[in-house]
Amino acid sequence: MAAGKRKHRDKEAGEGDREDGEEIKKAKFLPSIIKNKEKRSKVYADLKRDKRSAKRKQTKAREAAEKRALELGEEPPLKKIPRTIENTREPDETVCKPNDEELFAANDADEFSKILKQEIAPKILISTCRFNSTRGPAFIQELLTVIPNAHYYKRGTHELKKIVEYAKNKDFTSIVVVHTNRREPDALLIINLPDGPTAHFKVSNLVLRKDIKNHGNPTNHKPELVLNNFTTRLGCRIGRMIQSLFPQDPVFRGRRVVTFHNQRDFIFFRHHRYIFETKEKKDDTKDKKAQSAQNKINTQGRVIARLQECGPRFTLKLVTLQHGTFDSKGGEYEWLHKADMDTSRRRFFL
Repeated sequence: MAAGKRKHRDKEAGEGDREDGEEIKKAKFLPSIIKNKEKRSKVYADLKRDKRSAKRKQTKAREAAEKRALELGEEPPLKKIPRTIENTREPDETVCKPNDEELFAANDADEFSKILKQEIAPKILISTCRFNSTRGPAFIQELLTVIPNAHYYKRGTHELKKIVEYAKNKDFTSIVVVHTNRREPDALLIINLPDGPTAHFKVSNLVLRKDIKNHGNPTNHKPELVLNNFTTRLGCRIGRMIQSLFPQDPVFRGRRVVTFHNQRDFIFFRHHRYIFETKEKKDDTKDKKAQSAQNKINTQGRVIARLQECGPRFTLKLVTLQHGTFDSKGGEYEWLHKADMDTSRRRFFL
């Protein structure tokens, strides 16, 4: 009996030692455990190569299965939809629906309806904070080329409330204030006139036109406006505020496009112009007489379209949306970003 128990214990110990040996063997191939930098890099490169090879094999097998199903007249297997942060976002009751009549009625009666119905032409006043910096005027100069019918006024020592009253008397429809900190524009304040609302955005990742490789120079034509992914009630309101800065009758001959793309509550701004080019395809002819007649080359052209970025390039993040015009002390907020709103990566508000 004792010998049998001993054998059983030895067998279990042997199996345990074998499992530990396999774990140690697997652990040897983990790049993070290897101390030598060259060996660690080589093991990591081998693992990446094996991973790419396995992915190619899966892709080929899936394509072969689809081809086989089509040949047999069957339905091909459904493609898997990858899980992303966007399509796994937390459910939100404020997401707009296509048949939401209440939303349509609210849009017809909001502060931006007269401009969007082309009853009033937008007229924008652009100014700065009191202590301006180097890149602030350069950014404003490029905003003047982006937004039609925009006018720059030097801030000086005037209070913002006095500027609001002045803009109302001069029939401006919006005020855009560029705030700078440490020589870098870091905030944007958009005030809709005459009765608000006021939106405060944080500005980041600013790239001016001169810093964009192969940039284009925009014309004076009114641009087309593209707004993407403003899906909630708050997002719809912010989208309409941005839309009210631009004329609603774009000149398509200018081929200018201004894009505000919302992704995970970050609004990415881009300014492009699209270009139609004729791409030449050279075809050498065998006939010597034809070569001399056509300078030895026949050109066959086809028209292609491409985008050229005009700049600037920056990102906006909504901080506050306030009722009425700017009032930092007694203002009432429609929406205010708080720290506890960032506890989940899958919760979006725009």
